[in-house]
Amino acid sequence: MLKIEHLSCGYGGPPIVKDISFQVKEGEKLCILGPNGCGKTTLLRALAGLLPSSGTMELLNNNLRTMPVRQRAKKMALMSQFSPATFDYTVYETVMLGRYAHQTKGLLSGESSKDRHAVEESLRLTGTWDLREHLVTRLSGGQLQRVFLARTFAQEPQIILLDEPTNHLDLRYQVELIESLKTWSCAGGRCVVGVFHDMNLALSFADTLLLLNHGQIEHCSKLDDFDLSLLDKLYSMDVRGHMVASLQRWV
Repeated sequence: MLKIEHLSCGYGGPPIVKDISFQVKEGEKLCILGPNGCGKTTLLRALAGLLPSSGTMELLNNNLRTMPVRQRAKKMALMSQFSPATFDYTVYETVMLGRYAHQTKGLLSGESSKDRHAVEESLRLTGTWDLREHLVTRLSGGQLQRVFLARTFAQEPQIILLDEPTNHLDLRYQVELIESLKTWSCAGGRCVVGVFHDMNLALSFADTLLLLNHGQIEHCSKLDDFDLSLLDKLYSMDVRGHMVASLQRWV
């Protein structure tokens, strides 16, 4: 579905991400791992069209770089880390904002039956339907992040880009968010590209792992073929040993 070739990008100076290539197939969940400052978020922002870049970016053989903004928003959605709500919208109104790209006359033109169906389906998928009349400014952090995920689903993209979406969430909400994304990605014509700091979550969610370091790909393979010792080199520590030692407290 997504084909990236020789992509370089940054913030106006020397490129942060340098000449990388990879592909994501239909139904695939690709997780990007790497140390702080390696270019993970920069890469996602370039894919979302928020940063200038060079190279080839194609979605189903269509050039993402030349795609009109509204059309791109119908194909791809970016969900970032938790951010506080600043407006007294209801949960329903907040999720309806995800329908903007599908409304040719803007949100003020009114909701269509398709809009309402997409919003309800998204709220139910994320377990937030019962919160639909609540103000987002009065939700907990975990509830609010699930509402943002519902807004992402309501956008009806084919690709979701995730930038550490479970940051600041407690364990229960982390698991619920990951399970919602797994359910969403199982439908046809969809895939997910995500950045995670929590390796346990990444390993439980991904079917493909891409290791990024110093703006370049060090390794990319299916999870079933992945050698966990590669993480030791990536993070310059005994990752497996640390994880096993931590789990001993639960035995």
